[in-house]
Amino acid sequence: MSDRESDRDWHSRGVDQTLDALGANADGLNSETAHQRLEEHGYNRLPQPPRRGPLMRFLGQFHNILIYVLIAAAVGTALLGHWLDTGVILGVVLINATIGHIQEGKAEKALEAIRGMLSPQAQVLRDGQRRSIPAEKLVPGDIVYLQAGDRVPADLRLIGAHNMRVDEATLTGESIASDKQTDPVDSDTDLGDRRSMAYSGTLVASGQGRGVVVATGANTEIGHISTLLGEVESVTTPLLQQIAQFGRWLSVAIGVLASLTFAFGFWVRDYDLVETFLAAASLAVAAIPEGLPAIMTITLAIGVQRMAARHAIIRRLPAVETLGSVTTICSDKTGTLTRNEMTVKSIITTQAEYELGGVGYEPHGGISRDGQEAAPETDPLLAEVLHGILLCNDAEVYRKDDTWTMEGDPTEGALITAAMKGGLEPKLVNKEFVRDDVIPFESSYKFMATLHHDHEGHAFLFLKGAPERVLALCSHQRTNDEDEPLDTEHWQQWMDDVASRGQRLLALATRRMEGHCRELEFGDIENGGLTLVAVCGIIDPPREEAIEAVAHCQGAGIRVKMITGDHGVTARAIADELGISTEGGVVVGHELDDTSDDDLKAMVQRVDVFARTTPEHKLRLVRAIQSHGDVVAMTGDGVNDTPALKRADVGVAMGLKGTEAAREASAMVLADDNFVSIANAVEEGRTVYDNLKKAIMFLLPSNGGLAFTIVAAILLGLTLPLTPVQVLWVNMVSAVTLGLALAFEPTEPGVMQRPPRPPNTPILSGFLLWRVSFVSTLLVAGAFGHFLWLEQQGAEHEFARTVAINTLVMGQLFFMLTSRSLLAPALSHASLVASRPALIAIGILIVLQSLFTYAPPLQLLFGTTAIGPQEWLRILAFGLILFTLVELEKTVLRRRGFNPHQ
Repeated sequence: MSDRESDRDWHSRGVDQTLDALGANADGLNSETAHQRLEEHGYNRLPQPPRRGPLMRFLGQFHNILIYVLIAAAVGTALLGHWLDTGVILGVVLINATIGHIQEGKAEKALEAIRGMLSPQAQVLRDGQRRSIPAEKLVPGDIVYLQAGDRVPADLRLIGAHNMRVDEATLTGESIASDKQTDPVDSDTDLGDRRSMAYSGTLVASGQGRGVVVATGANTEIGHISTLLGEVESVTTPLLQQIAQFGRWLSVAIGVLASLTFAFGFWVRDYDLVETFLAAASLAVAAIPEGLPAIMTITLAIGVQRMAARHAIIRRLPAVETLGSVTTICSDKTGTLTRNEMTVKSIITTQAEYELGGVGYEPHGGISRDGQEAAPETDPLLAEVLHGILLCNDAEVYRKDDTWTMEGDPTEGALITAAMKGGLEPKLVNKEFVRDDVIPFESSYKFMATLHHDHEGHAFLFLKGAPERVLALCSHQRTNDEDEPLDTEHWQQWMDDVASRGQRLLALATRRMEGHCRELEFGDIENGGLTLVAVCGIIDPPREEAIEAVAHCQGAGIRVKMITGDHGVTARAIADELGISTEGGVVVGHELDDTSDDDLKAMVQRVDVFARTTPEHKLRLVRAIQSHGDVVAMTGDGVNDTPALKRADVGVAMGLKGTEAAREASAMVLADDNFVSIANAVEEGRTVYDNLKKAIMFLLPSNGGLAFTIVAAILLGLTLPLTPVQVLWVNMVSAVTLGLALAFEPTEPGVMQRPPRPPNTPILSGFLLWRVSFVSTLLVAGAFGHFLWLEQQGAEHEFARTVAINTLVMGQLFFMLTSRSLLAPALSHASLVASRPALIAIGILIVLQSLFTYAPPLQLLFGTTAIGPQEWLRILAFGLILFTLVELEKTVLRRRGFNPHQ
């Protein structure tokens, strides 16, 4: 069939109908037919997408407005003959391009990781014989054999299944292996409930089966994800959008200002043509913040280091800042908000309901009844329950390298942990009650039974399994006193109550056996007459620290949504525990299928929990949320998450339990798989943006002071107070040195108490424009005023220029000190304690500026001369005046309740 939707309803067709539609039979294909189909359908592998070559990828890094500005600055310095500065600027350009080139190729690597999940070999029935062939040569209609440990090589419609369970976590995100059978299911059944299918890339957890290939390569479910991933376009980050906008605005402004200055100087002031051109070029070089890209890259890199120390590993540099503007976090449930470790939370008997503390396979956490601690030593019914779930069990839980490890079925591991919380030691209990025989669990009869005897020769069996199956085998129920007839109606009410909390139910029953009995027959079970002991409620609970992290994010104005492949009831229960809103209800996958894109945009504004979702659903949800202007972080660990991870503004993958495909599609990887690290990363992201804003607020007045000093001289028809090479010195040495110190500023108090920054907030806010204008005016007044005064006193041009430059640099130094906070006082205790990077930057600048002023080689290169103590006193006085005026401005704004972050 050509239509994709029709091709994906194999789960609803019967076995015979499927074989007929594929032109196949249970004896498999012959070699000739298989060869023809291989030519028709192609190899069972994911197609290689077109890629840019290394050279084009490298050249693509230069397509950035800031890089254009830097290249323009390099051309300007080359025209002025200052080759050293030209080399420095071009070096910055090449470093930026190299970093971008290394970071490129994220999506391609994700596709390669998905391709690596396909099975290399497959057991297939060809020409009536079972043989092993390369999985890439499978074709629709092939009969494939599966057994425990196999990776499914293609999408299969099962035609035989014996006790078969498949781990589909990488595809659906569900933590429990799915039972498989051959009966068809409804056509609108969600992906995770299609029990008649085995999908490519998933893992056979137990049992064995046979299936007919219905899809290969790009037509499989995992291939569909790969195709989605290839079609998804990564969104640009808020910072890059704003820098691009700022760069365009700045380029136009500089061009206009330089042109007007040239025209005025040449035609109005009758400057020489070459002199006028050099003045206009000096103005352009002065106005361009050459240090901004370097400071931006270094600030982001510092953010990367800080985040790595808090278990968040950044794969794409701009993602650091994007985290600071995140408005919505879309989180997968399993392994992200939860531990992906099943835990017994409830035990129901005829006498009481017991609650169990703790999370995961670590046997810490007590057992309580009505809020009081319960002990098996004083509660014989609880003791029997714990012995039963421990003995009728094949899993192991043990301590290894300070970590509790489980081997076996996750549900059985949870039962052993529950028994250990009650003080039972598995090895001792198994020695005391020796196992004689076992009927292993199979999905066809939905129970497991074990036969035991004690050292006195008494024999008994324990049986655990699906509640409806176990209750059908029971005639009585256990009490503290004596057995009594089974009250099915009451048990059903209790079980419905526990199930409504999202817990999966498992029942435990027992029966005395003849003392000499050492073998267990099906007849011993099927004859019934068992006594129901308890029903256990099991769930993959939320991480305890995730509850606090969700509240922390909500307090920062960030909306947290859960998008999971698990059942709706379970999703609601976990969401309620985490504090994620369920007021808008829980929407499941088939409801999303029936929802138009426009309706979905409205739905995501009121609904925070989505269940039984497919990769297409997750991708649609991310796009719908982004349509409202939200900045979305999407967390996930499975292959099913990769398209949405790539589309999100920040894709966040799990480092420990996540798949390689998810990590490669993400901008950030959590080293500890802990949701708390996301909240920490958001905090660091906000700090990075604050520091970038401080750096820009510092650099622009510095450039403004330089540029308008030149403009003022041309307007007045006076000698230029700064030569082009001196302008470059101030730009590339003093401004970068001081501006870099701001990249190390610590997190400001209350950063996680303010709402997220709107994505469309311009870098140049009204407040920032005011501060830039205010300080630029002060710098022009100080530097140009000092220059004019010395000229009137008859000082030499070199002397007056040297004083003017040092006046400007001193003003920048004091402005940097006050720029360390946007409004908070610069002389507060907290500010002074955290001032080490600023003090180091000041020390370096003083050394460099002393060399610039007094070292003969630099005097010759830059046209400077030595100045005396009186000049330094006036320079220092100007710095203190500027510092005082800016601090007074901050005080006025604080008293008026102004918020610079809005």
